[in-house]
Order: sequence, then structure tokens, then C-alpha cells
Amino acid sequence: MSMVLPRIGRRRALQGAASGLVAFGLLLWWLLPLGEDPPGGSITFSTGTPRGVYQKYGTLLRNALSKDMPELKVRLMTSDGSQENVARVATGEVDFTIAAADAVETYELNNGPGADRLRGVARLYDDYVHLVVPRDSDIDSVSDLRGKRVAIGLPHSGVRLIATRVLRTAGIDAQEDITPLADGIDTGPNRLKRGEIDAFFWSGGLPTDGLQQLADTFEFRLVPIDADFVSEMHRQGGATHFYRATNMPESAYGTVRNGTTVPTMAVSNVLITRTDMDPELTEWVTRTVINSRDNIGDDVHSAQLVDVRTAIYTDPVPLHDGARRYYRSVKP
Repeated sequence: MSMVLPRIGRRRALQGAASGLVAFGLLLWWLLPLGEDPPGGSITFSTGTPRGVYQKYGTLLRNALSKDMPELKVRLMTSDGSQENVARVATGEVDFTIAAADAVETYELNNGPGADRLRGVARLYDDYVHLVVPRDSDIDSVSDLRGKRVAIGLPHSGVRLIATRVLRTAGIDAQEDITPLADGIDTGPNRLKRGEIDAFFWSGGLPTDGLQQLADTFEFRLVPIDADFVSEMHRQGGATHFYRATNMPESAYGTVRNGTTVPTMAVSNVLITRTDMDPELTEWVTRTVINSRDNIGDDVHSAQLVDVRTAIYTDPVPLHDGARRYYRSVKP
């Protein structure tokens, strides 16, 4: 039998092969990292408190970065939280961090050193505000905190910023009308369990490990913060417009929630850096953040919400040039 293809058949076969090679090349371009050689060197990433979502997310992101950029050394630094994180990036102490949008804008409004150098990499996920009390507590609203022992977060945390504003909206002075305690998610749950505090504030992704572990051994409630209360907060001005009314989903801390939702408020988190960060490195970091969403999301459930279509909205800071380059490369 002759192995010579008919002329038309040969032409079609060659065209099909060429099309296949083009498609294969495009697939490789999409899957493989940017450029011929990944950037190296070292960067420092400020996270948050132990048992908090920032710390867990930062650890998992470091693992993902090490796979995409084997020659890049990523050093993690724990912190009080958002307020300290923003200041560290702005002043050059660290290179990348996660911070709540309200803390970023507050730093800008206060003309913090280096505020004009802050740039966005990606919008990540929302933090939910938790006001946690024992199940048998007589605290049913924010106003009921007056005269109580309340953990309002570490001094330079985003929790402290939010808790102070929530209390102010209820007519409570955080220094005069309560006994304020500087506990975060690392110490607050156990102190509540031991009866050393009456309530504590927390703002974090869902679920937060520290609270999930508390739910396994201690019955607590979440005090509602309803939409009217959030609207009243907006009247304070400043960065309060970043707070949105929402509901704590019934699936969060299900062992103590009994299938109920609780009104609360949320604020978005952004991954930020500075204007002087290398554009190529920032582009690679941005790609890794987006592409590692599912793997990180297996352990940090809130990270499953990271999406390329919304990641570009890093308000209140503009996108870094390197991040913008990545988003343009994947734009449909």
C-alpha cells in the first residue's frame, strides 16, 4: 500500500500539525512561569500573629514562591497585624505584606512616612469582624461591653483599629469605659475560656484557626453588628467606608453556631509592596499569588476567593507596575 498522502490530505495534515504546535506553544506560555529565568535574591514578608490567617497564608505563599522561584529566599516576620504591616512596607523594613484596606488608607490619611510609595499587588480576601463572648454571657450588643474586660487587639493591629471604631460608634471610649486588654488571636481565646476576659474582638478570614480550635472545646457566641450599626460607623468618615455589612456564614465555626448566621461587617485585604520593588519580581509574585489560590485554599479557606478578575482592585493604593504587567498578560 502506498504511504504517499493525497496532495489535499497532506496540506491539511501539515496545517493541522502547525495549528497544534501553535496551540501547544500557547499552552506552555500560559503554564510556565514568566521569562526564561526566575528572579532570585531575597525578600522579607510581614505576616501577623501566630494562629492568625496572615501568618498561615504567608507560610503557604512562601512555599509556593519557592517552587516558582527556587533562587528566591523569602523571610517571614510576625507582626501585630495590619497597622504594623503597612508601616513596615512603607518605611522599607519589609518588602511585601498583607493588610486590611482600612489600615492602609488610615496610614495614608495620617501621612505616615513613605505612604506615597505604597503600591498594590492583589486584592486577596475579606476579613470578618468577630466579637466573641461565652455562650452564657449577658453581652448581647456592642453597647453591653461598657464596664467589661475586653480584648481589643494588639497595639499596632488592624483589630485594634476596628475595635476602637466599633466601640466609638456605640458611645464607648476604649480607654475609659471598658477595661481594655491587648490580646490577639494567639492569647484571646484561651483567656476567654479561662474567664479572664469578658469578650474579645478579632478580624480575620474564615475560619480562623484560633477560633476553630476554641470552638472544639468551648461554647461561645458571636455578638451581632448589624447593617444599621455599620451605616452609623460610616458617618465617622476616614477609612470607615471600607467596612461593609454582611453575615457571618453559618458554616463558620459550625460546632457552636447551630446553623445560624450572625450579622457583622467585613473589610478587604490587599497584598502590598512599594514603588521601588523590582517590576519583574513583582510580576512573578503576582502570578504565583493567583496560580497558588487552590493549593493555599485547601488550608486557608478564605484564600479560595482570590480571583484574577477582582485581584486588580487594590484600593486604596494603585497597582505596582509589575502587577499591572501580569494582569495585562492574562486579560481576555
